[in-house]
Amino acid sequence: MHTRAQRQQPRHEETTHFGFKTVPTEAKESLVRDVFSSVASKYDVMNDAMSLGVHRLWKDHFIRSMAPAPGARLLDVAGGTGDIAQRFLAYQDETSGDAQGSVHMVDINPDMLREGEQRFAGSRWQQQARIGYTVGNAEKLDFVEDNSYDLYSIAFGIRNCTHPDRVVKEAFRVLKPGGRFMCLEFSRVTNPLLAAAYDLHSFYVIPRLGELIAGDRASYEYLVESIRRFPPQDGFAQIIRDAGFATIGKGYENLTFGTVAIHSGYKF
Repeated sequence: MHTRAQRQQPRHEETTHFGFKTVPTEAKESLVRDVFSSVASKYDVMNDAMSLGVHRLWKDHFIRSMAPAPGARLLDVAGGTGDIAQRFLAYQDETSGDAQGSVHMVDINPDMLREGEQRFAGSRWQQQARIGYTVGNAEKLDFVEDNSYDLYSIAFGIRNCTHPDRVVKEAFRVLKPGGRFMCLEFSRVTNPLLAAAYDLHSFYVIPRLGELIAGDRASYEYLVESIRRFPPQDGFAQIIRDAGFATIGKGYENLTFGTVAIHSGYKF
């Protein structure tokens, strides 16, 4: 039996990380939304500046590794400005010419999704009704039916989610049997010398670029910190397997010395 004093003790608030800060779990979603609302209009320009254009090669390789079959349906979560969706549709047209493959882009931030809509405005893909958009939370895709998509992609977005494990479980739910989950995300550089150079670029160069190009140093400081808080390659591969996916080998491919990694899992 609890005493009155015990009953009156305040409950401890659940917390999570927002970069290197500790914040109430319920607050993270809105904090992340504010970051991406701030950077949306300069997002693609900053990606070029931060990576010296290499992010384009990573994304090209990501789609080649996906190798979508003719007519495949892709759910592109944290789809942002639409660069993954655009590459997917272009790949479909170039390799199959069937004009049947389609993408549904989902992003929790309406400002980012608006950038994606602008990318496709007036395009042949929009005219062919092969691209759709929904503002939604990757952790709860309640507007998507079970077993409904052939492919699921999330590129540079899952580390910003409050519960990445829930994101992966939702991906498993919405994929068809035989469907494939693919994630492109910043990861861990293990070589000590390269890691030191990477840290210098991350913590000093990128925030400065954010200040000069986007007028927002704080958002890019958070984005760099969020990379360091995300599980390393083997840890995230285990999260994918725990959600029910089967992986081949290690379950991931490192690119540019582990700066980023492509993770993949199959729903059987």
